[in-house]
Amino acid sequence: MPEKITAENFINNLVETIADSVPKKKSVSFFEEEKKPVTSHFNRLFGRQKPIYNLLGGGKSADVLLWRNKKISASVLTGATAIWVLFECLNYNFLSLVCYAVVLGMLAQFVWTNASSLINRQVTAPAQVPRLVLPKDIFVSIGKSIGGEVNRDLKFLQDVSCGGNLKQFVLVVASLLVAAIIGSWCNFLTVIYIGFVAAHTLPVLYERYDDEVDDFVHKSLDQLQHNYRKLDAGFLSKIPKGNFKAKKYE
Repeated sequence: MPEKITAENFINNLVETIADSVPKKKSVSFFEEEKKPVTSHFNRLFGRQKPIYNLLGGGKSADVLLWRNKKISASVLTGATAIWVLFECLNYNFLSLVCYAVVLGMLAQFVWTNASSLINRQVTAPAQVPRLVLPKDIFVSIGKSIGGEVNRDLKFLQDVSCGGNLKQFVLVVASLLVAAIIGSWCNFLTVIYIGFVAAHTLPVLYERYDDEVDDFVHKSLDQLQHNYRKLDAGFLSKIPKGNFKAKKYE
């Protein structure tokens, strides 16, 4: 008997030791354990899986939009604001502004040339005034960039029209109608300026508060779906639907 008791005690101690060595976990189901990562994955705005920096294309453009270099971003936004103030608030038009800029440039060169000749009378060689010459490559690159963007937008619109995705088609058409309504409220320059400011503010705010924005959008969409289900159950489903039978022509 003592040997039997000793063997039983040894087995019990061994089982208790193994049980204590195994880390204790909360007894939850598989779906409850995986709920958090799956929810965080599907709650991302537009179902994105990459950081907002990669979605903006990376590089210098993303650095400017996300304020990686605050001096450049602030300079760009300040320049756009100055242009909008000149044309919209001070009522300058493009032709007048170009003419004033050309006149100021010619006056500066004229004063520079005559002042240098008066100061250096003993110098026989005429004063070398700096000349402004724009490189040809800059116009080629701008044209290629604009042409590439226009072709990309046209391809997207035609793919939506011919793709057969009704939901995407309705969404794009509704967005264009909203843009048309907004354009009727203000002129084209103001719309461009609003889009420019939004492009330089919304991405950086979303990058900083992405979890809060994703959660808010997800809850809003759930609420809209809930309201639609109530509307469908209380009103839309009760609308009689006619049966249209195809007629057979002999």
